[in-house]
Amino acid sequence: MKKFILNTCLFLFFTVIFYIILLFFWMGYAPEFLKPDGNYPIGGYGHLYSRISDIKKHKNTDILFLGSSHAYRGFDTRIFAENGYSSFNLGSNSQTPLQAEILLNKYLDILNPKIIIYEVYPYSLFNSDGVEAALDLIANDKKDFNSLKMALTINNIKVYNAIIYGFICDFFKLNDNFVEEKAKEKDTYISGGFVEKSMSFYKPGSFAKIEIGIIPYQAASFEKIIEKIKKKNIKLILVYAPITKVRYDSFENSVCIEKITEQYGDYYNFNQLMNLNDSLHFYDSHHLNQTGVKLFNEKVIEILNKHKYKELLRYSRSE
Repeated sequence: MKKFILNTCLFLFFTVIFYIILLFFWMGYAPEFLKPDGNYPIGGYGHLYSRISDIKKHKNTDILFLGSSHAYRGFDTRIFAENGYSSFNLGSNSQTPLQAEILLNKYLDILNPKIIIYEVYPYSLFNSDGVEAALDLIANDKKDFNSLKMALTINNIKVYNAIIYGFICDFFKLNDNFVEEKAKEKDTYISGGFVEKSMSFYKPGSFAKIEIGIIPYQAASFEKIIEKIKKKNIKLILVYAPITKVRYDSFENSVCIEKITEQYGDYYNFNQLMNLNDSLHFYDSHHLNQTGVKLFNEKVIEILNKHKYKELLRYSRSE
Protein backbone atom coordinates (compact mmCIF):
# COMPACT_ATOMS: atom_id res chain seq x y z
CA MET A 1 0.00 0.00 0.00
CA LYS A 2 2.82 2.39 0.90
CA LYS A 3 4.54 1.61 -2.38
CA PHE A 4 1.32 2.32 -4.28
CA ILE A 5 0.89 5.70 -2.55
CA LEU A 6 4.54 6.57 -3.20
CA ASN A 7 4.26 5.63 -6.87
CA THR A 8 1.05 7.61 -7.19
CA CYS A 9 2.66 10.69 -5.64
CA LEU A 10 5.70 10.36 -7.90
CA PHE A 11 3.46 9.95 -10.93
CA LEU A 12 1.45 13.05 -10.02
CA PHE A 13 4.62 15.04 -9.33
CA PHE A 14 6.24 14.22 -12.66
CA THR A 15 2.93 14.69 -14.47
CA VAL A 16 2.66 18.22 -13.09
CA ILE A 17 6.29 18.98 -14.00
CA PHE A 18 5.77 17.60 -17.50
CA TYR A 19 2.55 19.60 -17.90
CA ILE A 20 4.25 22.84 -16.83
CA ILE A 21 7.16 22.29 -19.24
CA LEU A 22 4.81 21.34 -22.06
CA LEU A 23 2.60 24.34 -21.29
CA PHE A 24 5.57 26.70 -21.40
CA PHE A 25 6.63 25.62 -24.88
CA TRP A 26 3.05 25.34 -26.08
CA MET A 27 2.05 28.82 -24.87
CA GLY A 28 5.30 30.41 -25.93
CA TYR A 29 6.04 28.85 -29.28
CA ALA A 30 3.06 26.96 -30.71
CA PRO A 31 1.03 28.54 -33.56
CA GLU A 32 -2.18 30.20 -32.41
CA PHE A 33 -4.42 27.63 -34.10
CA LEU A 34 -2.87 24.88 -31.96
CA LYS A 35 -3.68 26.50 -28.63
CA PRO A 36 -7.43 27.18 -28.38
CA ASP A 37 -7.20 26.93 -24.58
CA GLY A 38 -4.05 28.99 -24.24
CA ASN A 39 -3.88 32.65 -25.14
CA TYR A 40 -1.21 34.97 -23.77
CA PRO A 41 -1.48 38.28 -25.64
CA ILE A 42 1.30 40.36 -24.09
CA GLY A 43 1.15 43.72 -25.78
CA GLY A 44 -2.06 42.57 -27.41
CA TYR A 45 -5.19 44.42 -28.39
CA GLY A 46 -5.93 47.40 -26.14
CA HIS A 47 -2.41 48.53 -25.11
CA LEU A 48 -2.80 47.44 -21.47
CA TYR A 49 0.96 46.80 -21.20
CA SER A 50 1.69 50.41 -22.22
CA ARG A 51 -1.03 51.70 -19.91
CA ILE A 52 0.34 49.93 -16.85
CA SER A 53 3.90 50.98 -17.72
CA ASP A 54 2.63 54.57 -17.93
CA ILE A 55 1.15 54.69 -14.42
CA LYS A 56 4.29 55.87 -12.64
CA LYS A 57 4.24 59.07 -14.74
CA HIS A 58 0.74 60.03 -13.58
CA LYS A 59 0.77 60.26 -9.80
CA ASN A 60 -1.80 62.33 -7.88
CA THR A 61 -4.20 62.74 -10.76
CA ASP A 62 -7.54 64.54 -10.63
CA ILE A 63 -9.60 61.83 -12.33
CA LEU A 64 -9.12 58.09 -12.70
CA PHE A 65 -11.17 56.29 -15.34
CA LEU A 66 -12.09 52.64 -14.84
CA GLY A 67 -13.99 50.23 -17.05
CA SER A 68 -13.94 48.23 -20.24
CA SER A 69 -12.85 49.26 -23.73
CA HIS A 70 -15.63 51.86 -23.55
CA ALA A 71 -13.44 53.56 -20.94
CA TYR A 72 -10.01 53.43 -22.57
CA ARG A 73 -11.50 54.21 -25.99
CA GLY A 74 -14.09 56.65 -24.68
CA PHE A 75 -12.32 59.00 -22.27
CA ASP A 76 -9.65 61.00 -24.08
CA THR A 77 -7.28 62.28 -21.40
CA ARG A 78 -6.10 65.06 -23.74
CA ILE A 79 -9.57 66.60 -23.85
CA PHE A 80 -9.82 66.56 -20.07
CA ALA A 81 -6.36 68.15 -19.79
CA GLU A 82 -7.44 70.94 -22.14
CA ASN A 83 -10.27 71.66 -19.69
CA GLY A 84 -8.13 71.72 -16.57
CA TYR A 85 -8.44 68.10 -15.40
CA SER A 86 -5.43 65.83 -15.09
CA SER A 87 -6.50 62.22 -15.57
CA PHE A 88 -5.44 58.64 -16.14
CA ASN A 89 -7.37 55.94 -17.97
CA LEU A 90 -7.09 52.48 -16.38
CA GLY A 91 -9.63 50.77 -18.60
CA SER A 92 -8.91 47.36 -20.11
CA ASN A 93 -10.45 44.89 -22.54
CA SER A 94 -13.85 43.66 -21.31
CA GLN A 95 -12.88 44.74 -17.80
CA THR A 96 -15.16 43.31 -15.13
CA PRO A 97 -15.20 44.16 -11.41
CA LEU A 98 -12.77 41.27 -10.77
CA GLN A 99 -10.05 42.98 -12.82
CA ALA A 100 -10.98 46.49 -11.69
CA GLU A 101 -10.57 45.39 -8.08
CA ILE A 102 -7.08 44.02 -8.76
CA LEU A 103 -6.01 47.16 -10.62
CA LEU A 104 -7.27 49.39 -7.80
CA ASN A 105 -5.52 47.29 -5.16
CA LYS A 106 -2.24 47.69 -7.05
CA TYR A 107 -2.37 51.22 -8.37
CA LEU A 108 -4.93 53.35 -6.54
CA ASP A 109 -2.44 54.71 -4.01
CA ILE A 110 0.03 55.64 -6.77
CA LEU A 111 -2.51 57.44 -8.93
CA ASN A 112 -4.21 58.93 -5.85
CA PRO A 113 -7.21 60.38 -7.74
CA LYS A 114 -9.71 62.85 -6.32
CA ILE A 115 -12.51 61.52 -8.53
CA ILE A 116 -13.09 58.08 -10.06
CA ILE A 117 -15.27 57.86 -13.15
CA TYR A 118 -16.26 54.22 -13.49
CA GLU A 119 -17.71 53.18 -16.85
CA VAL A 120 -20.40 50.60 -16.08
CA TYR A 121 -21.52 48.96 -19.32
CA PRO A 122 -24.20 46.54 -18.06
CA TYR A 123 -23.21 43.73 -20.41
CA SER A 124 -19.62 43.68 -19.10
CA LEU A 125 -20.23 44.71 -15.51
CA PHE A 126 -22.07 41.73 -14.00
CA ASN A 127 -22.87 39.53 -16.99
CA SER A 128 -19.35 38.56 -18.14
CA ASP A 129 -17.38 35.68 -16.60
CA GLY A 130 -14.22 37.80 -16.93
CA VAL A 131 -12.14 35.29 -18.91
CA GLU A 132 -11.13 37.67 -21.70
CA ALA A 133 -10.30 40.46 -19.26
CA ALA A 134 -8.35 38.06 -17.04
CA LEU A 135 -6.19 36.86 -19.94
CA ASP A 136 -5.47 40.47 -20.87
CA LEU A 137 -4.50 41.42 -17.32
CA ILE A 138 -2.42 38.29 -16.67
CA ALA A 139 -0.50 38.85 -19.89
CA ASN A 140 0.28 42.50 -19.37
CA ASP A 141 0.86 42.96 -15.64
CA LYS A 142 2.98 41.30 -12.98
CA LYS A 143 1.32 38.31 -11.39
CA ASP A 144 0.70 38.07 -7.65
CA PHE A 145 -1.64 36.49 -5.11
CA ASN A 146 -4.56 38.57 -6.37
CA SER A 147 -4.00 37.25 -9.89
CA LEU A 148 -4.07 33.69 -8.60
CA LYS A 149 -7.20 34.41 -6.58
CA MET A 150 -8.86 35.80 -9.71
CA ALA A 151 -7.96 32.65 -11.66
CA LEU A 152 -9.44 30.42 -8.97
CA THR A 153 -12.60 32.51 -8.87
CA ILE A 154 -13.14 32.34 -12.64
CA ASN A 155 -12.16 28.64 -12.72
CA ASN A 156 -11.45 28.39 -16.44
CA ILE A 157 -8.75 26.31 -18.17
CA LYS A 158 -7.61 29.23 -20.34
CA VAL A 159 -7.04 31.36 -17.26
CA TYR A 160 -5.26 28.56 -15.39
CA ASN A 161 -2.90 28.00 -18.30
CA ALA A 162 -2.25 31.72 -18.64
CA ILE A 163 -1.52 32.22 -14.94
CA ILE A 164 0.94 29.28 -14.84
CA TYR A 165 2.72 30.55 -17.93
CA GLY A 166 2.63 34.08 -16.55
CA PHE A 167 4.30 33.10 -13.28
CA ILE A 168 7.02 31.28 -15.25
CA CYS A 169 7.63 34.37 -17.38
CA ASP A 170 7.76 36.62 -14.31
CA PHE A 171 10.10 34.26 -12.44
CA PHE A 172 12.59 34.07 -15.31
CA LYS A 173 12.03 37.75 -16.28
CA LEU A 174 11.26 36.72 -19.85
CA ASN A 175 9.25 39.84 -20.64
CA ASP A 176 11.37 42.45 -18.87
CA ASN A 177 12.72 43.82 -22.15
CA PHE A 178 9.39 43.83 -23.95
CA VAL A 179 8.46 47.15 -25.57
CA GLU A 180 4.98 47.68 -26.97
CA GLU A 181 4.51 49.72 -30.13
CA LYS A 182 2.41 52.84 -29.59
CA ALA A 183 0.74 52.58 -33.00
CA LYS A 184 -0.68 49.23 -34.09
CA GLU A 185 -2.96 48.86 -37.08
CA LYS A 186 -5.74 51.42 -36.50
CA ASP A 187 -4.97 52.07 -32.81
CA THR A 188 -2.62 54.63 -31.27
CA TYR A 189 -1.78 54.70 -27.58
CA ILE A 190 -1.89 58.16 -26.00
CA SER A 191 0.06 58.80 -22.80
CA GLY A 192 -2.43 58.71 -19.95
CA GLY A 193 -4.18 55.53 -21.04
CA PHE A 194 -6.43 56.55 -23.94
CA VAL A 195 -6.36 54.60 -27.22
CA GLU A 196 -7.37 56.54 -30.31
CA LYS A 197 -8.91 54.63 -33.20
CA SER A 198 -8.42 55.79 -36.78
CA MET A 199 -11.57 57.46 -38.02
CA SER A 200 -14.24 55.09 -39.31
CA PHE A 201 -18.02 54.83 -39.25
CA TYR A 202 -20.49 52.17 -38.23
CA LYS A 203 -23.03 50.71 -40.61
CA PRO A 204 -26.04 49.96 -38.39
CA GLY A 205 -27.35 46.42 -38.25
CA SER A 206 -29.86 44.56 -36.12
CA PHE A 207 -29.41 42.68 -32.86
CA ALA A 208 -31.35 39.90 -31.20
CA LYS A 209 -32.77 40.68 -27.78
CA ILE A 210 -30.37 39.92 -24.92
CA GLU A 211 -31.14 39.47 -21.24
CA ILE A 212 -28.28 40.59 -19.01
CA GLY A 213 -27.43 38.31 -16.11
CA ILE A 214 -25.66 38.87 -12.81
CA ILE A 215 -22.74 36.63 -11.86
CA PRO A 216 -22.44 36.60 -8.05
CA TYR A 217 -18.65 36.92 -7.88
CA GLN A 218 -18.75 39.98 -10.14
CA ALA A 219 -21.38 41.62 -7.95
CA ALA A 220 -19.26 40.83 -4.86
CA SER A 221 -16.15 42.40 -6.42
CA PHE A 222 -18.15 45.46 -7.44
CA GLU A 223 -19.25 45.99 -3.85
CA LYS A 224 -15.64 45.65 -2.64
CA ILE A 225 -14.60 48.31 -5.16
CA ILE A 226 -17.29 50.68 -3.93
CA GLU A 227 -16.28 50.08 -0.31
CA LYS A 228 -12.60 50.70 -1.08
CA ILE A 229 -13.35 53.95 -2.89
CA LYS A 230 -15.56 55.19 -0.06
CA LYS A 231 -12.90 54.37 2.54
CA LYS A 232 -10.41 56.43 0.55
CA ASN A 233 -12.91 59.31 0.52
CA ILE A 234 -12.75 59.49 -3.28
CA LYS A 235 -15.72 60.87 -5.20
CA LEU A 236 -17.28 58.15 -7.37
CA ILE A 237 -19.16 58.83 -10.60
CA LEU A 238 -20.76 55.90 -12.43
CA VAL A 239 -21.17 56.31 -16.18
CA TYR A 240 -23.03 54.33 -18.82
CA ALA A 241 -21.10 55.47 -21.90
CA PRO A 242 -22.91 55.94 -25.21
CA ILE A 243 -23.50 52.94 -27.44
CA THR A 244 -25.55 52.76 -30.63
CA LYS A 245 -29.31 52.88 -30.29
CA VAL A 246 -29.71 49.49 -31.97
CA ARG A 247 -27.35 47.94 -29.43
CA TYR A 248 -28.87 49.81 -26.50
CA ASP A 249 -32.39 48.68 -27.41
CA SER A 250 -31.29 45.04 -27.64
CA PHE A 251 -30.83 44.75 -23.86
CA GLU A 252 -34.16 43.64 -22.42
CA ASN A 253 -33.47 44.19 -18.73
CA SER A 254 -30.83 46.92 -18.71
CA VAL A 255 -33.14 49.14 -16.65
CA CYS A 256 -33.08 46.58 -13.84
CA ILE A 257 -29.27 46.48 -13.90
CA GLU A 258 -29.16 50.28 -13.91
CA LYS A 259 -31.43 50.39 -10.86
CA ILE A 260 -28.88 48.27 -9.01
CA THR A 261 -25.88 50.25 -10.24
CA GLU A 262 -27.22 53.72 -9.50
CA GLN A 263 -27.46 52.92 -5.79
CA TYR A 264 -23.67 53.07 -5.45
CA GLY A 265 -22.82 56.59 -6.58
CA ASP A 266 -23.67 59.53 -8.82
CA TYR A 267 -24.96 57.79 -11.94
CA TYR A 268 -25.24 59.17 -15.48
CA ASN A 269 -26.63 57.27 -18.46
CA PHE A 270 -25.29 59.16 -21.47
CA ASN A 271 -27.49 57.15 -23.79
CA GLN A 272 -30.33 59.18 -22.34
CA LEU A 273 -28.43 62.43 -21.85
CA MET A 274 -27.13 62.61 -25.43
CA ASN A 275 -28.60 62.06 -28.87
CA LEU A 276 -25.73 60.66 -30.91
CA ASN A 277 -26.06 59.24 -34.41
CA ASP A 278 -25.33 55.54 -34.91
CA SER A 279 -23.76 56.13 -38.32
CA LEU A 280 -21.80 59.30 -37.58
CA HIS A 281 -20.49 58.93 -34.04
CA PHE A 282 -19.53 55.23 -33.71
CA TYR A 283 -17.05 52.91 -35.39
CA ASP A 284 -18.89 49.76 -34.31
CA SER A 285 -22.10 48.96 -32.44
CA HIS A 286 -20.78 50.00 -29.03
CA HIS A 287 -17.64 52.12 -29.46
CA LEU A 288 -17.47 55.81 -30.25
CA ASN A 289 -15.32 57.11 -33.08
CA GLN A 290 -13.17 60.16 -32.34
CA THR A 291 -15.96 62.58 -33.25
CA GLY A 292 -18.24 60.80 -30.80
CA VAL A 293 -15.50 60.71 -28.15
CA LYS A 294 -15.10 64.48 -28.36
CA LEU A 295 -18.85 65.11 -27.97
CA PHE A 296 -19.12 62.60 -25.13
CA ASN A 297 -16.14 64.02 -23.24
CA GLU A 298 -17.40 67.57 -23.63
CA LYS A 299 -20.71 66.47 -22.10
CA VAL A 300 -18.92 64.75 -19.20
CA ILE A 301 -16.86 67.89 -18.58
CA GLU A 302 -20.01 70.01 -18.70
CA ILE A 303 -21.50 67.84 -15.95
CA LEU A 304 -18.28 67.97 -13.93
CA ASN A 305 -18.31 71.76 -14.08
CA LYS A 306 -22.05 72.14 -13.54
CA HIS A 307 -22.20 69.93 -10.47
CA LYS A 308 -19.20 71.57 -8.84
CA TYR A 309 -16.85 68.61 -9.06
CA LYS A 310 -14.20 71.13 -10.05
CA GLU A 311 -14.65 72.90 -6.72
CA LEU A 312 -14.07 69.55 -5.03
CA LEU A 313 -10.77 69.27 -6.88
CA ARG A 314 -9.71 72.78 -5.90
CA TYR A 315 -10.44 71.99 -2.25
CA SER A 316 -8.50 68.71 -2.46
CA ARG A 317 -5.50 70.39 -4.07
CA SER A 318 -5.38 73.06 -1.37
CA GLU A 319 -5.21 70.52 1.45
